[in-house]
Amino acid sequence: MKTILITGSTDGIGRQTALELARKGHEIIVHGRNPSKGQEVAGEISRISGNKNIHYLNADFTSFKDVVEMANFVKRKFQGINVLINNAAVFENHKVILENGFEKTFMINHIAAFVLTLQLLDMLKETAASRVVNLSSMAQATSIDFNNMNAEKYFDPYNAYAVSKLCNILFTYKLNNILGSGSPTVNSLHPGVISTKLLHAGWGIGGAGVEKGASCSVYLALSDEVENVSGKYFVDSCQKKSVAISYDPKVQDKLWEISEKIMMGNI
Repeated sequence: MKTILITGSTDGIGRQTALELARKGHEIIVHGRNPSKGQEVAGEISRISGNKNIHYLNADFTSFKDVVEMANFVKRKFQGINVLINNAAVFENHKVILENGFEKTFMINHIAAFVLTLQLLDMLKETAASRVVNLSSMAQATSIDFNNMNAEKYFDPYNAYAVSKLCNILFTYKLNNILGSGSPTVNSLHPGVISTKLLHAGWGIGGAGVEKGASCSVYLALSDEVENVSGKYFVDSCQKKSVAISYDPKVQDKLWEISEKIMMGNI
């Protein structure tokens, strides 16, 4: 039995991923930001799967304090984390600057995942054959303006989302380079064009079912085929090429430097 933490798992792809992994008998940590909904979803997953090892953690990913407190709780409560699935993401049609001064898309889709992963990294390292899975998107940007990460110059909802999804891949590749071989492995994926609240908010269209959306996350979390595979990008459970800029070490380094500075200045 593996202990698996899935962020943003009270609906959509995250919820389905949690349910499918619960059905396979693993200990699941469901995460969300609405306590009543979160407890309800965790209960539903437990009932449907017949799995009693379902937990709920509440944290608002617009808050550095919440992210760090969540990581600290995980470290106190659980002996190890086998898999961390960074699934939580938003699409904002309008510019939202949070109280902490960061643009909401950048904060939730990248910075929160960066902080949570690094806060749990020692725990992941101590757990044999652990894995980090980062959900990106085929909508990843093909360029990045480091002077507009916080919508300082302009805000375009599609660009903000696309850049955040590029950040997920840049983070994956850079973290893999830092870790080298061993635990954890770290990979990213495009889940498909899936009917979720995010897809409707951003594009106003439907897509495939959440079962398809969860399939690659489940594959990267459990499959023996990727046990020693790290620093890759997957589509339909197959390795694919991400955009050219994602492989640029200077771009990876710059994003890491910015993200680390933000983290150190806010926790």
